Amino acid sequence: MSDIPSTHDEMQPIRRPVRWHVGVFLLPALIVYTAVMILPLIETLRLSLFNTVDGQSTFVGLGNFKVLFGDERWAHDFWNALKNNFVFFTIHMLVQNPIGVALAAMLSLPKLRFAAFYRTAIFLPTLLSFVIVGFIWKLILSPIWGVSPFLLDVVGLKSLFSPWLGKPNSALIAVSLISVWQYVGIPMMLIYAALLNIPDEVIEAAECDGVTGWSQFFKIKLPLILPAIGIISILTFVGNFNAFDLIYTVQGALAGPDGSTDILGTLLYRTFFGFQLQLGDRSMGATIATVMFLIILAGVSLYLFVIQRRMRRYQF
Repeated sequence: MSDIPSTHDEMQPIRRPVRWHVGVFLLPALIVYTAVMILPLIETLRLSLFNTVDGQSTFVGLGNFKVLFGDERWAHDFWNALKNNFVFFTIHMLVQNPIGVALAAMLSLPKLRFAAFYRTAIFLPTLLSFVIVGFIWKLILSPIWGVSPFLLDVVGLKSLFSPWLGKPNSALIAVSLISVWQYVGIPMMLIYAALLNIPDEVIEAAECDGVTGWSQFFKIKLPLILPAIGIISILTFVGNFNAFDLIYTVQGALAGPDGSTDILGTLLYRTFFGFQLQLGDRSMGATIATVMFLIILAGVSLYLFVIQRRMRRYQF
């Protein structure tokens, strides 16, 4: 009878210690993130449902959204900015990311000399301030004191020069390409890291089957780096819909000429803070910010719950 209690004690599961220190280390980051991100987001969503009437904050429900989409002036500015945002995003997807993939593929070649120098040179513009980048390119593309007319004249193409930043048809494309030049190093480095992460056994098996060169890249490597390309795509989507800095530096808060470079970020800035003769409207600014949040949320949700699930099969 004396052996039964001891056996029962031995069969009890071992209790793991509570790792309370994890919460202690995460608490400062959680407090900062809540103060900087969560609380402003909640306040923005709340402010979009209120309006100032006779100097007092009054609940109007979806009234601000009806004004944004129903009023002729507000609707024109909003849809113009949204269209420009999609053009801005499309140029980055069709120009920046394919160039980043091509550069990463070339830099991953084992026989390439000075690969480290090329990586540094291409990634360096991403570390520059957008103010510096904006003013430098304004000087380069200036028809008065810029170097673009001279450089095109050297190669016999001066007739192609035009004040691209001053024409409504080309201003947005010019600003988008400036942004591509600055940030192409980010997709390049992410794809480069994904290429290095491919197991050597896979490459050796492909070479044994006679698959080499660009054929090896498109048939073997490209499917394996699709998850990284997906991450780059969603980062491009979020980054471009949050874009403001470069357009503000190059074209100003009015995003000229004639609003041709106006995106949701610049529209939000002018609406919330006001600019020149336009008075700031906090409620309408919060409404535009809420719409931006919903668009970004829809894009991220589509990637996480639809696209990413289909690409998991390519992960190791």
